[in-house]
Amino acid sequence: MPLPPVLQNLPLPIIGSPLFIVSNPKLVIAQCTAGVVGSMPALNARPAEQLDEWLAEITEGLAAWNKANPDRPAAPFAINQIVHKTNDRLEHDMPVCAKYKVPIVITSLGARTDINDAVHAWGGVVLHDIINNAFARKAIEKGADGLIAVAAGAGGHAGVKSPFALIQEIREWFDGPLALSGSIATGGAVLAAQAMGADFAYIGSAFIATDEARASEAYKQCIVDSNSDEIVYSSLFTGVHGNYLKPSIRNAGMDPDNLPESDPSKMNFGGGDSAKKAWKDIWGCGQGIGAVKAVVPARELCERLAREYREARARVCGG
Repeated sequence: MPLPPVLQNLPLPIIGSPLFIVSNPKLVIAQCTAGVVGSMPALNARPAEQLDEWLAEITEGLAAWNKANPDRPAAPFAINQIVHKTNDRLEHDMPVCAKYKVPIVITSLGARTDINDAVHAWGGVVLHDIINNAFARKAIEKGADGLIAVAAGAGGHAGVKSPFALIQEIREWFDGPLALSGSIATGGAVLAAQAMGADFAYIGSAFIATDEARASEAYKQCIVDSNSDEIVYSSLFTGVHGNYLKPSIRNAGMDPDNLPESDPSKMNFGGGDSAKKAWKDIWGCGQGIGAVKAVVPARELCERLAREYREARARVCGG
């Protein structure tokens, strides 16, 4: 199956993952103009009315770039929608996305036919993130155009499946758009994702340590100073298992090596004060951060990934 036109001919086969609290229009624009699909959660815009302002900023910024650089058009952008029942913003945010005809919508925490139909009505494409093959099938059955396979080692909410197993199982029955998430922070890893059968690499944690990201300097520096040994997998903070930086857990007065399990009935994905506090104080992060050596502009990170990707192709593929 050919990729939807909006996902064809990207300068880099990379989608920047939407980072709760951290992603903002500056980061999205920097990613897109550097050849990467930039994204952000709708819930990052607070109050709700700010989403309209932010989408205007992104669309106008990318239009200005394309006018000034017709030979290097920006990659498209994506907005992440949490479709879990705890998100009381969804009815407000979807019409705003429709107003700007958001080209790509990334849905999380539940697949919904009505949301997919709404996106398709304005000509958008839906990518749904999943952690196993069963969820992948449900997402496609309910009308998603493509999948984001969130494998072991991904930052924030993540699955436990090896990327080799997860991609293999999905590709046995699905030949549409497929991105892989989990510990990808080098151009070589981007090529490896494609070699396994993915169309795109889905990169998040490395973009936290960029100038444009709306993260504290302590958070950014912790990523630079850490590696996979400093990542812990826990369900304590949101009710769903995810990967987090151990130093942030220690700073919150807890022992990251002895965390209790959470009560699943208290799950909160709506982006309210309690959810926001959890992500502000406890820093989500994936296992691939050993490749992040400094806080840099997003364009510089994208240029490194592109250079490493070309080098990996030349080394492995002979060109």
